[in-house]
Amino acid sequence: MNPKTETPHYHQGSRMLTHGSELKNAGSALILLHGRGASAQDIIGLAGEFDLPGNMIVLAPEARGNLWYPQPLTAPLESNEPYLASALRRISEVVAALNQAGIPSERIVIGGFSQGASLSIEYVLRSGRRWGGLLAFSGGYIWPGGQPRPAPGGGLGGMPVFLGCSNVDPFIPLARVEDTAALLTAAGARVDKHIYPGMAHTIVPDEIASAQPILSALGESTR
Repeated sequence: MNPKTETPHYHQGSRMLTHGSELKNAGSALILLHGRGASAQDIIGLAGEFDLPGNMIVLAPEARGNLWYPQPLTAPLESNEPYLASALRRISEVVAALNQAGIPSERIVIGGFSQGASLSIEYVLRSGRRWGGLLAFSGGYIWPGGQPRPAPGGGLGGMPVFLGCSNVDPFIPLARVEDTAALLTAAGARVDKHIYPGMAHTIVPDEIASAQPILSALGESTR
């Protein structure tokens, strides 16, 4: 590798866990991204909280060192590189494998908790295309605090989004959650935003119930 021309891909080939349908039989997919300091094993457990379509596969890639990027989501972008770029690339690799297996992006839901939620949001915004849905538990888009983010183009085409967070989350400023909902809406998504007064940095049953329709809408499909 030439360090002057190539960006290190830190998360390349990282461990990935699966749940649900086998890939060869799957008609839809859910990609789940874990939070800072957590693991694929932690986030794959979230899949068991949902009533998943029978032929949905769940994939949970793991960040190297259990950290997708080192600094807060409101830090200068350069302080999170090249780790952030590698994390986004790792998601693209998972998506490419699903597409190659015959699952279109419109039948792929991307989601996560905390840092994984922020990474999910960022990936969807940068992709500029419609997905099966976005599930963001305690997260926001990644952008320096105090700097306006350019308005996105359309392209999300009515994609359903669940966005849930506490009003006093110690890691995700409420203003960033509100701005994220507005940005996703401007990009063409249908955002279902839930703000929970006094909630800890966690996922509560109401979030699971509120996000469930996004997964149920994909239903069963034949291959």
